[in-house]
Amino acid sequence: MAQPAHSAVWPEDPEPLETASAPLPEYGRGSLADLLPTLVAGQGVPGFEARIEELAPADRNCVFLIDGLGWEQIRSHPEEAPFLTSLLGSSRGGTGRPLTAGFPATTATSLASVGTGRPPGEHGLPGYTVRDPATGELMNQLRWRPWTPPAVWQPYPTVFRLADAAGVHTAQVSSPGFEQTPLTQVALSGGTFHGRLSGEERMDLAAEQLAAGDRSLVYTYYSEVDGKGHRFGVDSDAWRGQLMYADRLAQRLAEQLPPRSALYVTADHGMVDIPFDEESRIDFDEDWELRAGVALLGGEGRARHVYAVPGAASDVLAVWREVLGDRFWVAGREEAVAAGWFGPRIDERVLGRIGDVVAAACADVVITASVNEPNESAMVGMHGSMTPAEQLVPLIEVRS
Repeated sequence: MAQPAHSAVWPEDPEPLETASAPLPEYGRGSLADLLPTLVAGQGVPGFEARIEELAPADRNCVFLIDGLGWEQIRSHPEEAPFLTSLLGSSRGGTGRPLTAGFPATTATSLASVGTGRPPGEHGLPGYTVRDPATGELMNQLRWRPWTPPAVWQPYPTVFRLADAAGVHTAQVSSPGFEQTPLTQVALSGGTFHGRLSGEERMDLAAEQLAAGDRSLVYTYYSEVDGKGHRFGVDSDAWRGQLMYADRLAQRLAEQLPPRSALYVTADHGMVDIPFDEESRIDFDEDWELRAGVALLGGEGRARHVYAVPGAASDVLAVWREVLGDRFWVAGREEAVAAGWFGPRIDERVLGRIGDVVAAACADVVITASVNEPNESAMVGMHGSMTPAEQLVPLIEVRS
């Protein structure tokens, strides 16, 4: 696999949206939503075409998604990730390049993009929390609270389901606790689910499932790199230890690949550490200017959906731009949609889930909500926006 130059441009000194556009994810050619369609197109599944041109077809494909492990984090920690780092070049029979996660760069959104092969504007999970237009309530799309009928919220079939229907042996290998969750149902279901507690068990079973069909599509997942990053930061000893473990898991799986297989190690987003000071952490619950005219605050610290009271959207947009200055890209809903932040197309059912104002951090800063979001506000590592540390995820390939 060649290693082309990454085409998105991240300005070194970002300016407000009025004078400089936010860098767009590479929807349609180099985003997470393009990975599975490319793989199953090479397996002959009807209705799909290759979008990532440099990926050669393989009869057996495995995607190992390491939650929270961005491209920049791998490149910054070669000693903790010797195996993955070795694959960034041409050694060991593998190569690596970055993909873009999509906006926002957050788990629920990215997993839906991976599993459906569609960008957020189509699959309809455009944030950590978004307003449900039918109820007016905030919907947490990771924890699925309040409960909403999954097939109504996300009606498209997953790539896994379509591949399974086309005769490809399809399996997911993950934590047993994920088997029945609504997020798994709308994003990752199709074929058979295999729950295993340990990372080693998952790698071994993923290799077995790859060998179980002449054409196979297998997905496996590890979450604790993200967990330690949120709690301790991406430069902590705890995080580094998890990176070392994930690196060993990737090597364990790569060394068991059956013939005619391709393994792709990727992630759902990267992460940045945010200092605990007033300049870096803007508390919405304590800021009367940002609260003025706001009915609901959605999203997360670095990718906010802001829902205005009726008639106040333009005033809220003006105030947020004034207060946040050059620390955030701030757009009205129509601007963000027209700019392609959520993909080239927005389904009508999704439009009302997007904030009247959308704010994406371009500096090391977050908008917390200490009263309404105490746990999220206490996190060290955060993500969601379109900076390279959050947006770029690895696509590391090993072939047998």
